[in-house]
Amino acid sequence: MTQHLADPAVGAAVTSDTPVRTPDWWRDAVIYQVYPRSFADGNGDGMGDLEGVRSRLPYLKDLGVDAVWLSPFYASPQADAGYDVADYRAIDPMFGTLHDADAVIREAHRLGLRVIVDLVPNHCSDRHAWFRQALREGPGSPLRARFHFRPGRGADGELPPNDWESIFGGPAWTRTTNPDGTPGEWYLHLFAPEQPDFNWDHPAVHDEFRSILRFWLDLGTDGFRIDVAHGLVKAAGLPDLGHSEQLKLLGNQAMPFFDQDGVHEIYRGWRKILDEYADGPGTERIGVAEAWTPSPGRTALYVRPDELHQAFNFHFLGTPWDAARMREVIDSSLDSMRPVGAPTTWVLSNHDVVRHATRYAEDSPEQGLRRARAAALLMLALPGSVYVYQGEELGLPEVTDLPDEVRQDPAFFRGDGQDGLRDGCRVPIPWSGTEPPYGFGPAGGPSWLPQPDSWAGLSVEAQTGDPDSTLELYRTAIALRRDLSALGAGDAVEWLPAPEGVLAFRRADFVCTVNTTGGPVILPAPGRVLLASGPLPADGPDGAADGAGFALPADTAVWWAV
Repeated sequence: MTQHLADPAVGAAVTSDTPVRTPDWWRDAVIYQVYPRSFADGNGDGMGDLEGVRSRLPYLKDLGVDAVWLSPFYASPQADAGYDVADYRAIDPMFGTLHDADAVIREAHRLGLRVIVDLVPNHCSDRHAWFRQALREGPGSPLRARFHFRPGRGADGELPPNDWESIFGGPAWTRTTNPDGTPGEWYLHLFAPEQPDFNWDHPAVHDEFRSILRFWLDLGTDGFRIDVAHGLVKAAGLPDLGHSEQLKLLGNQAMPFFDQDGVHEIYRGWRKILDEYADGPGTERIGVAEAWTPSPGRTALYVRPDELHQAFNFHFLGTPWDAARMREVIDSSLDSMRPVGAPTTWVLSNHDVVRHATRYAEDSPEQGLRRARAAALLMLALPGSVYVYQGEELGLPEVTDLPDEVRQDPAFFRGDGQDGLRDGCRVPIPWSGTEPPYGFGPAGGPSWLPQPDSWAGLSVEAQTGDPDSTLELYRTAIALRRDLSALGAGDAVEWLPAPEGVLAFRRADFVCTVNTTGGPVILPAPGRVLLASGPLPADGPDGAADGAGFALPADTAVWWAV
């Protein structure tokens, strides 16, 4: 796959001792999601850890990203891969120590990278000190008011308080046992039973999370990705829904437990804290909402000027490989963010969804990879901020054949919940060598999920220096994105006339064309090729006069200098 580069020096690494003080740096940042347990294993136990993250930070600097988002590494029983937090100020021993977290932040800053940490405010672990004390003390305990404890329905309280279902399947309520051994109250958990929901009507919950924010800001973090940001406030009275099959993990339906207006007052308070820690232009600490909402307009409410800075654009992530559908969601995303002055974000994969190289593969893995590469150039050309999930820059596919006995996704064990395939996007990534664990840990060592034998050719080592590799495509595209003034921040694109199935838009002296059809499409060449996601015709458009026709291959994106 021949890639075209305007200037061979563009991809050269830039030395930096601290994050560059670019005002509003978050408006056009490329942010890389690290899933710590699957990124790099520093001690050889088969589980990724913070020392592994620290050792691989130079790779991320060379990739060209601006910031690193770390998925949870807090003390946790790991019932849901760390999203069940027992102590928000402690590091789980499987990942290291607080000293290791401090070392990651310091080293990242030395390399010019910012660090965003995951925050989980909707729920905690059932091993959290508050919840354990609430259970010990029984009904009437003041600590029960910090969660959603309710008596059951039915003659003996044997039925759940309402008909809500867990996102992972089954009831959203679990009944407790009183200290004397009798059946007790029920508690709400929108996710696993090991993840009781906080009651954000209680002032102590607000106080605690303000303190947690300050703890990590004092340690030097540059912001927070807020898990289930749309779920903190529940509708008054916890009303029944009146139907089953209510909501899957990645749904956008209107629900009484999601996207309630009361969440916005919480984030206004958090924004004040984040602003306190900014020390001049370019030092902003940011909040990023994971908010699944019914529409881009509802998502925009989370990023009004006095609330959070960014919100994930899941509407884009969920769009199929179709030009008309993509243009529609791009327009609606930009239109919804423009009135609130927030940047649109673009994301193709994360730790909760099937990797897009597999999602896009209707006919073959090769087709999926071609489309994934083209989608990457589309995403990096759009106005706003971009999120890259670890391994997508290697073109990693979803691992769909994991044995049942190695799976750890809690949804897998609740048959009427999710499909349980989140483990497939969490397999440790390959770094080097020809056999598992491919440099994830010591040669011949374990990895917490098995890696496919076919991944040797997808490792960082195998792809580095290969001009046709997906890794070098990402490195080149991110470098160009930084160097081209037309790219990065903004709130609009100029759509150009294009045949059905083709996206074509202009930003100043830059044009992006994407062919989502199954065959080549004849287009006018708008200028000089900067970069292509795949091979172009041998008599392709280099040097062609403006307006000259050329055949844009199927499932291919091209960047042009006009």
